[in-house]
Amino acid sequence: MAILNSSGKNSSSKNAPWRELEKGVKHWDEFSPRDRENIVRFYAPKIRILALRLKSKLPQSVELNELISAGSLGLLDALGKFKPKLGIKFDTYSENRIKGSMLDELRRMDWFSRGLRQKVKVLEDAIRQIEHETGFPATPEQLQDHTGLSQKEVQHGLEALNNQVCLSLDSFHENLIGRKNMSDDEPFQSTAFQEIVDKVANLIEELTPREKLVISLYYGEELNMKETAEVMDITEGRVSQLHSQALKKLRKTFRERYENE
Repeated sequence: MAILNSSGKNSSSKNAPWRELEKGVKHWDEFSPRDRENIVRFYAPKIRILALRLKSKLPQSVELNELISAGSLGLLDALGKFKPKLGIKFDTYSENRIKGSMLDELRRMDWFSRGLRQKVKVLEDAIRQIEHETGFPATPEQLQDHTGLSQKEVQHGLEALNNQVCLSLDSFHENLIGRKNMSDDEPFQSTAFQEIVDKVANLIEELTPREKLVISLYYGEELNMKETAEVMDITEGRVSQLHSQALKKLRKTFRERYENE
């Protein structure tokens, strides 16, 4: 996903330092401090855009600035390690590093409070039991009756649970992109990750056609809910329902089949 610079610089300049970096004319270490600053400024808007996109999936307690700070470290990491000879564009490479750094920061922050984590655990157990007994997806009303939680607590818990799965899929997507350029001296890690890729791919194939399309558009094509609704010619509410439905199926089936391997 190429994101154009919004700092006012002429991004088409052939002699711009960021062009030299992208083409491999110079390595990051070979640029002057001033050129390095200009390069960072040129790519900085990408960090904010990616942070805003990720923030939309997270609780209000997660600060946008924390994501931007983590993303900035990811950009610097990408600038220092970029190798044009690998045949991947810097936009793609840096986006992977930036988003990966943000996800790492979220894991480090442990953004689930203890109370919220306990509610999610209670809801997960209740969902499994209700679905086992009835053979149908658990409704919010059933979860209220089963857990004794209030309507608001169930709503917040389900949102947190879906956010958790969304981040897991995002993290999976980042690793998938990164593994495409894994060096030959990491055969064990590559093989282990490929097994996960195959498992998840098989599970996605078991979804209904409309669920698969939502997952593909939302995570593969990176469309938002509104754009996905327009492509599928359905309402945003129906997209949200199919999205949640697909995530629940993937989470449940993966746990049942592979958690104890």
